[in-house]
Amino acid sequence: MICLDCDELFETWRQQARWLLSHGIDPSRVSWCGTQVADLFATDEACPPHMGPVQARIPKALLGLLEHAARYHGEQRWSLLYEVLWRVSHGDRTAMLSGDRLGSELQRRIKQVDREAHHLHAFVRFVEVPPGPEGALGAAAEQPQYVAWHEPAHDILASASEHFIGRMGRHRWMIATPRDGVYYDGQALIHQRRCPVAWQQLAQGVQDPGGEMWLAYYSHIFNPARLNPKVMQGHLPARFWKNLPEGPLIPALISEARHGKQRDGQASQVANRPGKRIGPAQPDTL
Repeated sequence: MICLDCDELFETWRQQARWLLSHGIDPSRVSWCGTQVADLFATDEACPPHMGPVQARIPKALLGLLEHAARYHGEQRWSLLYEVLWRVSHGDRTAMLSGDRLGSELQRRIKQVDREAHHLHAFVRFVEVPPGPEGALGAAAEQPQYVAWHEPAHDILASASEHFIGRMGRHRWMIATPRDGVYYDGQALIHQRRCPVAWQQLAQGVQDPGGEMWLAYYSHIFNPARLNPKVMQGHLPARFWKNLPEGPLIPALISEARHGKQRDGQASQVANRPGKRIGPAQPDTL
């Protein structure tokens, strides 16, 4: 077994895959183990030092699919890509299609990556950074004006965060995650594969001056009569609640809806006021 480490970089994996194909190395003989577990899969199989004689040809569309799917975090992240590449390079293009076992998994990963990018666009909450003499990025001129903290499940930050460039104007902003981070200085988007600790601390520690007003607004527009918890969590997964300003309110609002508010379709302060209750229409009787 040949054990490789691409450092979670698609371009590095691509070069390694080209080298493997050039020597005709079957997917069963190679694994992307990573540096942490490489010793567990030690091998006495020698790695040829130079490119081999085989020149594989693949459709251009496949390279885009593989790069897209490479952002997926999960088991066999890189090995599955090489298995798809191996089959297509040997003339079996069904490995790209959803009707195939490998193709189905490839397409599923691409959909998960796209969905995670949508989650970034929908659930990132930027908070304005108060002015100060020194910012987290050095000089005051470099300090971001808006920051956000997000915890994506896949490596979508670098590509999906371009969505905010046109929406934030020329403001300086930053998004920090447990793995990587991006900073827009008003002209260029800078991606850090290892998010600096200072970025993480700033994004998690800044307080929103309008936070209480937003929470009051959110709790009053919450419509218990239309609540469907299962559908809601399908669109707003619970794993994001802890990083949303309104997140701590959601469990209590759901509980209140189940225990009375859905019956009235309105806030308890309104339902408790005196007056005639308007209920469902009763059928006419003869």
